[in-house]
Amino acid sequence: MIKIENIIKSFDGNEVLKGVSLEIRKGDILALIGGSGCGKSVLLKHVSGLLKPDQGNITIDGRDINKLGGRSLMELRGRLGFLFQSGALFDSMTVFENVAFPLKEKTGLSGRAIKDRVLRELENVGLSGSEIKYPSQISGGMVKRAALARALVMDPEIMLFDEPTTGLDPVIGHSILSLINLCHRRLEFTGIIVTHQIPEIFDIVERVGLLHEGVVRIEGTPQEFITSRDPAVRAFIDKTVL
Repeated sequence: MIKIENIIKSFDGNEVLKGVSLEIRKGDILALIGGSGCGKSVLLKHVSGLLKPDQGNITIDGRDINKLGGRSLMELRGRLGFLFQSGALFDSMTVFENVAFPLKEKTGLSGRAIKDRVLRELENVGLSGSEIKYPSQISGGMVKRAALARALVMDPEIMLFDEPTTGLDPVIGHSILSLINLCHRRLEFTGIIVTHQIPEIFDIVERVGLLHEGVVRIEGTPQEFITSRDPAVRAFIDKTVL
């Protein structure tokens, strides 16, 4: 579903991505891990089309997103959901209005159909009864749940998660990962999760990739990752778990 080939990207002369290559099969979730500032979020923005590489190609379902523009790019983005690190809810909108926003902007659904769909998605993420509240009136974990509902309400084929548990205590962070797992089982989307939350993340993904010094140092199953003797992998696991 997603093929990333030799992506190179620099900012102000600083080469962040130095030839990143990855493949994510349809229906799989890949956990992308690595040290702070190594370019994980930058890579996600390339996959979503928010950034263009200096070199390399990204194809989604066989289409090179760097060669798409206008309506074709918008259509492709319509198949994709993005859960931002902060949740990125609109402070001036209620939870209901936030989740309804993409439906109102991108579909011709009736008001009744939008309401039914929003309430169903809020129920799916455990936020029934919170629809009239504003982001400032709910907890950090609830903000992430609302943001997840907004990302999923369009039934995306691909989901990108940028540090979905950042800023949450371990218990709430674990509940968010469990919720993502349940949503994945229900919708069978293809996904990439940028995270530091190991080893918990290994329970909900099919593949793991370590971004190290601008390239994917190792990519494989969670078990292959855990048993790897690669020094960079061992150093990352030991540091993160401790």
